[in-house]
Amino acid sequence: MTFPLDDPAPQGAPIPPFYVPVLRRKFQSRLWLHLLLFALTLVTTTVAGAVHYLSFVSNFGRTQIALNAGLLVQGLWYSLTILAILGAHEMGHYLYCRRYGVDASPPYFIPMPPLIFMTGTLGAVIRIREAFPTRKVLFDIGIAGPLAGFAVLIPTLFYGMGLSTLVPMPTSGEGYTLGEPLLFQLAAYTVFGTPPPGFTINMHPMVFASWFGMLATYWNLLPFGQFDGGHLTHAAFGRTSRWITIATAFVAVLMTYFSISWLLMTVLMLLMLWRMGPDHPPVMNPYEPLPTSRYVLLGVSVLVFVLCFMPVPLAPEQFGTKPARPSQNAHGIDVDAGAPSNLRP
Repeated sequence: MTFPLDDPAPQGAPIPPFYVPVLRRKFQSRLWLHLLLFALTLVTTTVAGAVHYLSFVSNFGRTQIALNAGLLVQGLWYSLTILAILGAHEMGHYLYCRRYGVDASPPYFIPMPPLIFMTGTLGAVIRIREAFPTRKVLFDIGIAGPLAGFAVLIPTLFYGMGLSTLVPMPTSGEGYTLGEPLLFQLAAYTVFGTPPPGFTINMHPMVFASWFGMLATYWNLLPFGQFDGGHLTHAAFGRTSRWITIATAFVAVLMTYFSISWLLMTVLMLLMLWRMGPDHPPVMNPYEPLPTSRYVLLGVSVLVFVLCFMPVPLAPEQFGTKPARPSQNAHGIDVDAGAPSNLRP
């Protein structure tokens, strides 16, 4: 906006109108939409949780369980756990946005019909509406989500493992083997030790919710673009992060060759590269140095990534065709019994 100081209007002449932009108020959102999406996601995850609980109490389809409305109540074991993990992750980002005055929306939960996606949700996101002012702010907002979600999933994983039981391994049927992060293996060994030959862990729905939380955590911490991990690498290494992004996308393509379960994430990363390029949006003041304490936290985020990482998140399996590893876990349908089987290590 300029004023006509150099060439003032004649005395008494009207001053032409000029536009003064009105700044948008920060943190303004359609609350009804966020609440609606949360309610829908609560419904879809509770239905998914009822299916997982039915799998749990049926002991891999060996016990016939009558369908009833009470299963929906038991589905809350799963739904409240997964919503707590995802909600903590996104609220970590959101609260740090508010702390630093970076305009952002509350979490948008993403419901998904359980018949299409066995988790009942694709996760949650927030929308950040303005540029990050400094590298420190970018780093703090980026790391707050994964650490908050991780802090919630640790107790839910161990508590859910305590509700699980040791049962004989399935001898028939087909399903999917779930990947085993180091943290998952630690929880299973802490509660059960090494299962005896021919036995496996019949996992409570809280464990599957925690497993999905670990999957979401390590995917978000991938050092790529505008993922949480991409925020951290850009804050720590500046424009060098573009090469880390390209390398991460290349590794994801290779991982798809070894496991088709990487396909969805790899396609998303390639689409983001095509639309946005490999460069992270710059912060407003890139010259302010990142405090040493943030490099320590960067190391903590690497540890969280390692504890949650699974090279093959999901793989098909035919039960009974080969001996299962003591800590193998799967999810699927018991074809002979006609009832869903459960996650098992």
